[in-house]
Amino acid sequence: MWILDASVLLASEDPDDEHHRDARHLLEGDDPLASLDLVYYEVTNVATRSWRDDSAAGRLRSRVSAVADDGGLVRADESLLEAAAGIADEHGISVYDAAYVAAARHSAGQLVSCDVRDLVSRGLAVLPGEALKPQPGRGAEPPGAPQRD
Repeated sequence: MWILDASVLLASEDPDDEHHRDARHLLEGDDPLASLDLVYYEVTNVATRSWRDDSAAGRLRSRVSAVADDGGLVRADESLLEAAAGIADEHGISVYDAAYVAAARHSAGQLVSCDVRDLVSRGLAVLPGEALKPQPGRGAEPPGAPQRD
């Protein structure tokens, strides 16, 4: 199970993002995907406030709904936020980022993020391209995925 943070969904919409292609392939693949319920707010906020693109906001919400229909949305509740606070303190990251880590742990999944500074560099998440690589027990990459060495 891949747990996606908002940065992956946003990258899938932004062709200028260096992770755009891998994010799209991950979303179009066969692996189960899930996210945190707060992702609806984050993608809508970026699309409407930063990008000023209501159409993109609608497409992103549709992608979140597709993820919810696939693997589900982990609900941010008291126990998840308590775990997130501990993770944030341990790793020196925001509780918001740590909530995605806690959601992945709660779901026994792997967090996928484009946030290299706070999540990937600390070993708390993998980049979308890493999620596409064949792993033991998984099949080959999705059709059309870029070839990896």
